[in-house]
Amino acid sequence: EVYQDNVYSPDCKFHSFKKVLYEMGPEYSSNVELASFHSTSKGYMGECGYRGGYMEVINLHPEIKGQLVKLLSVRLCPPVSGQAAMDIVVNPPVPGEESFELFHREKESVLGNLAKKAKLTEDLFNQVPGIHCNPLQGAMYAFPRIFIPSKAVEAAQAHKMAPDMFYCMKLLEETGICVVPGSGFGQREGTYHFRMTILPPVEKLKTVLQKVKDFHIKFLEKYA
Repeated sequence: EVYQDNVYSPDCKFHSFKKVLYEMGPEYSSNVELASFHSTSKGYMGECGYRGGYMEVINLHPEIKGQLVKLLSVRLCPPVSGQAAMDIVVNPPVPGEESFELFHREKESVLGNLAKKAKLTEDLFNQVPGIHCNPLQGAMYAFPRIFIPSKAVEAAQAHKMAPDMFYCMKLLEETGICVVPGSGFGQREGTYHFRMTILPPVEKLKTVLQKVKDFHIKFLEKYA
């Protein structure tokens, strides 16, 4: 549930698992085990350093819940600042309060900027031969599909690496840009992807995307 505010497509809407579960009726809402998570690190807050978050469990088996409580009990307690930040997230300013107007403007600005960067990333990637990027409907990442020539696949195998890992390492070595290979996300066999954040400021993101474009074209030429 951490990306519930990060929905950018006007045709999409966030639906919580808990809401859907209860709409399915008592047969499911009274029996299906469900765990939901939320965090200060995502959404419009982006306060990663506060380490604030929570988990809600529903219909969890008592024995499993007991083990979960035991596990939490032997770990360090969450920082006070993280708990305070999480309280603000779940109890934001409301209309009529002094801070509401400023809060609302900043929230809309952050989410609007993320939506702008999502569209920018999609558009620029789709201008590159051998890269296809679906619309970024939510979250904070792009997951473009990349074409990797057979010679590059052979080179990756010679290095005992997955082809997309080979691609990502070359990208890192030549540009300093760090992305995550799609092979770590259970991608369809025979396809290649990478995951990249869209969080940098717009102008910096444009520079990063241009570097990826230049690298990809050179990569295709080298292993053609």
